[in-house]
Amino acid sequence: TLSSSSAASDVYKRQEKFISKIVRNLEGLGESEIPTPTIGKFIMEGLSTLDKVAYVRFASVYKNFKEAKDFEQFVGNLDDKKS
Repeated sequence: TLSSSSAASDVYKRQEKFISKIVRNLEGLGESEIPTPTIGKFIMEGLSTLDKVAYVRFASVYKNFKEAKDFEQFVGNLDDKKS
């Protein structure tokens, strides 16, 4: 349908902006080699505003969550930042 096509287009545009911002940030560092923690930091920052579920999922790998309490603590910190 037209509305689902429009929604998909909006998602695509948001993803493109997300990727472009990360690339600009990385290029702005002016380094020929960039450590993975720096790339991860930029991705985390972008995902925090783009998609909260993707943000938590990425964080679980990036921050190497081992137990459920790691998720609980991370999500709890998200709730604290809203207040």
